[in-house]
Amino acid sequence: MSSQTITQAHPAVGVTPAAPWRVCAITVLPQCQLAVTFNDGTSGIVDVSALVLGPDAGVFQALRDVSFFAQAYLDCGAVAWPNGADLAPDAMYKAISRSGIWRVLD
Repeated sequence: MSSQTITQAHPAVGVTPAAPWRVCAITVLPQCQLAVTFNDGTSGIVDVSALVLGPDAGVFQALRDVSFFAQAYLDCGAVAWPNGADLAPDAMYKAISRSGIWRVLD
């Protein structure tokens, strides 16, 4: 999978997410990971492999397809995918501020 950095997608007209915990850039990485940067410059890695590959993946099961995972985009400061899956930016920010990485479901 090739990495790509996304800095803006689907912005709401006239609305700029300004909270420090809003994501302002993402880079899709291999193995169900993303590099994220927040509005205040905090950055780190989000590892969603346990969520995506787990037995109760639900809407995140579609992200097992590498090409679909690579379709991640920013939606008003949150990471999202075309099927409606998204990640809570405030939870990512809290964990990344402490340790530099957020492993979903650890």
